[in-house]
Amino acid sequence: MKRLTVQPLLAAALVLALLAGVSAAWAGWSWYDAAHDDSASYAAERDAALAAGEQAVQNLNTLDHRSLARGLDLWEQSTTGELHQQLVDGRGQFESQVKQARTVTTAEVLSGAVTELDERAGRARVLVAVRVTVRAPEAEPADKDSRMVGELTRSAGRWKLSALGQAPIGDTASG
Repeated sequence: MKRLTVQPLLAAALVLALLAGVSAAWAGWSWYDAAHDDSASYAAERDAALAAGEQAVQNLNTLDHRSLARGLDLWEQSTTGELHQQLVDGRGQFESQVKQARTVTTAEVLSGAVTELDERAGRARVLVAVRVTVRAPEAEPADKDSRMVGELTRSAGRWKLSALGQAPIGDTASG
């Protein structure tokens, strides 16, 4: 009877090839599963809403009397719904006030977070900490830090501010 002998080097190569194949199959399945996971698209949508919310809050807190039309156009491009309509309706009066005051207001986003996100309804809420610097003629620049709550609505595939207000500070419970 003839004995079949397997050389040790060949056996080791076969085992390594088998392990490599199993590892490649597992890595491929993991990648496919992650790429088609709903949480990945939710995270991407959350990030898009946050970026748009932070930018819109910065836009609405930045205005230079020397380039007023461009700044107000940016305000309108950053908004939708009732907030957008309020800005459009009050534009003329606001322009004359800013021209008369000759102020330059700049905003810097310090941090932000999405507090609510409803992808299906196309609605989100953000909390944004912002530092606003106001420069008026013949006055020292004044900084003010504030927290803003913004409501976003997806409009034509883009997130835009539909409401903006101050976030309450401290304990608002009475008692």
